[in-house]
Formats: sequence, structure tokens, C-alpha cells
Amino acid sequence: MSNANGYHRPGYRITLDGQDITPRINGRLINLRITSQRGGEADQLDISLTDHDGRLALPPHGAPLSVAIGWQDEGLIDRGVFIVDEVEHSGSPDRVTIRARAADMRNLLPGKRSQSWHGITIAEIVDTIAKRHDLTPIIGDTLAGIRIGHIDQTDESDLNFITRLGQRFDAIAAVKSERMLFTLAGEALTASGIALPRVTLTRRDGDQHRYSRTDRDSYTGVRAHWNDTAGSKRKTAIAGTGDKFKDLRDTYATEADALDAAKAELRRVQRGKATFELTLAHGRADLMPETPLTLTGWKADIDTAEWLITEVEDSLDDNGYLSRLRCEVKSP
Repeated sequence: MSNANGYHRPGYRITLDGQDITPRINGRLINLRITSQRGGEADQLDISLTDHDGRLALPPHGAPLSVAIGWQDEGLIDRGVFIVDEVEHSGSPDRVTIRARAADMRNLLPGKRSQSWHGITIAEIVDTIAKRHDLTPIIGDTLAGIRIGHIDQTDESDLNFITRLGQRFDAIAAVKSERMLFTLAGEALTASGIALPRVTLTRRDGDQHRYSRTDRDSYTGVRAHWNDTAGSKRKTAIAGTGDKFKDLRDTYATEADALDAAKAELRRVQRGKATFELTLAHGRADLMPETPLTLTGWKADIDTAEWLITEVEDSLDDNGYLSRLRCEVKSP
């Protein structure tokens, strides 16, 4: 708890297979680190514990770990369930290192199938696939109503198909917390479909920062090619303006497919023009990928940009509780 001088104590709670093991590992914790990423990348939990007395039991492979972190006077925030993937015992001095990951999309939506989707909306496609695997669909409003003229799923897993569809529209296609998430990158929704509130951070909140902007390969537009079967010609669809274009290698079946791909790539190019990294000396367990961010107190180029958190690394050890944020510019 915070004392009379306003000191805050970081806290954590770890549950192994439904049993709270926090009392057992108090005093043994060397480091607890949670790395949260957006999209199909699995979130990761790393725990290092001292085993100086040899009495620490090793968790079984595949065991579920539930973790909550934060500040004791503010309340701990649940960070989800992780599955033990790697366990290492080393010494001397003896220590146990545990690595666990959230559900990896590569292990989900198994099996290949063939299906033609015709005259159907993105919402209908995602809803069908989600229900096929007993998942709750979470679909962003920006993409839900887009109608797909025709797309084939040929001897392809649902995972590969939904990932390919996401790439076409610059969407986050992921399975998290028993939900299938399909939202436009930057639409700022949680896995439960709730809009993430914008967060403002000032120079005083940060301990260290790094801003980077590149004008190399600063494309103003993207060109994608498609085959006009009626005229037996190869044609071009363009997203953006100017005279510096990025050309996509693939050749698409229709003009609509080519234009969707060009627009999605232009959004990705625009987001990559500037990046910002920030370490918060007072960790924030409430921050997560896709959170829209406003920065104040830095250079004008930093303060006037609209930022989006892409990765959060929370670290708790003897030095306290830190959060490291990686951000990119939000697409217009």
C-alpha cells in the first residue's frame, strides 16, 4: 500500500491451474515480464524465480497461468491466461525460468477446407468461421459492411484464409480470449469489442524515450496490378497520389482486389514513417496494444502526431514496475 510519503507498492497475483500460488513465490521473484502484441502474435509471459533452497516445484508443460499486475493501492489488473511452454532450471545460484504464451493462433482453427465465398460481407464471413470454431466474433464497424464480390478458399485452413483476408484490408485478424477479432488496424478495440479510450502521456510520465522518423522509401502511393480477362490486358489500380509509388509484386484477379490491396499497403506504409518508444518509470497495467495515444511535452513533430501503441512490455522486479511502449503513427 502507499505510505504517508505517497510511495506505491507494485503487486502481482499468479494463479497456476486455478490455484493462487502468489504466497508460495513471494520473496522468490527475480523478474516478471509480460509482452503484449497486437494481431496474430501470441502474448508472452516470462517469470524468473530464485530456487536457492531447492524447494521450488517446476510447473508442468501446458499448465495454465493466470496473471494480474499493477499497484496494490490502485488494484491489480488481470492480464489474461498463459500456457506454460518452456521451463528451465539453471545455476548456480539456482533459479527457475518459466516462459508461457497466450493461445497461439497457429494451433487454432485446424483443418483445411475448400469453399467459395460470393456476394457476402466481411461480417458474414468472419461470423461463419468464428461460429464454426465456437468463437465469439468481434468485427470492427469500418470493415463489417464491406461486400466481397468473390473469394475462394481452396484447400486452405480457416486460419490461413482469415489471415489472408485481414492482410487484404490491413485488418487485425486474431483469436484472443475465445474471441475472433477482425478489426481495422488502428480501430482501437479490445478483444471484447470495447473501444479503447485515448490516453495522454506527458514528458514527466516518461523515463526514457526514442523517436525515429524516416523519409527513405517514403512512398506517396501504392500501385497494384490486375488481369483484365475481358481485354486480355494487365491493368493497374492506384491508391494515393504523387509520383513516388510502391509497386506490389502480386497480380490480382480483379480491379477491386487490386485496389483493396493497394489501399491496405498504403496504410501500412504511412504507419511506418515514424515510431516512438517510451519507458514509463511508473508502470501502467491498463495500457495495451491498439490504445490511441496523445503525447505532450516533446518536440512539435511528436506532440502533433496521432500515435497508436503497437506493443507493451511490462516488467516487475526489485527495481519496481516499468512499462515499455512501442508506438507508430496512426494512419490517416
